[in-house]
Parts: sequence; C-alpha cells; structure tokens
Amino acid sequence: MIDPGQLKTRLVVQQPVETPDGQGGVTRTWTTFATVWAQVTPLAARREMQADADGATQAYRIVLRSNLSLTLQHRFSDGARVYRIVAIRDRDDRRFIEIDAEVRVS
Repeated sequence: MIDPGQLKTRLVVQQPVETPDGQGGVTRTWTTFATVWAQVTPLAARREMQADADGATQAYRIVLRSNLSLTLQHRFSDGARVYRIVAIRDRDDRRFIEIDAEVRVS
C-alpha cells in the first residue's frame, strides 16, 4: 500500500481532441481532462535515434489514485515535460493505479 503523502507531484491529465483537416486526415490537439497528485519515479533511460534526431527516452512509473478512467490515448504533462502512457495497471489494493510512461528528450 502506498502512503498518500508520497503523491506530491501535480500532473495535468490531457486527452486528445481530433478535428477533420479537410483533406481526409485529422488535426490533434490536447485539452485538460483532470489535474491529479501523483508519485513520479524515474526508471531507466535509453539513447535512440528517431526520425534522424538523436535523443533519449526516459521511462517513469507514475502512481495515482484510481478515481479516473484513463486509456493509452491520454497523456500527462508537468510544465514542458510530457509523459506518454505506455501501460496502465491496478495496484493490489485497487485504490491506486500504476502507469508506465515515457518522456522523449531531444
């Protein structure tokens, strides 16, 4: 069980909004879905090349209360840092959820 006092990082939960671009595609923007307190723990980082751009991906574990209905399409932001959700799972007590997330650093 997690101590609720460890949820000390304020994150904004964002959801995608897609609007037609008039050419058969869509334009994606992000709107605020909720604001939550979370425990954010950095894990491993790996260097990689993506679209000919050198950079790194930092993995994080995010724990928060399970009172939201999140999907892999949502994301978190903390100022300029954007966390992409990779996996979501319930904790043993089902009061909290654990999220694997990634941040791309260029």
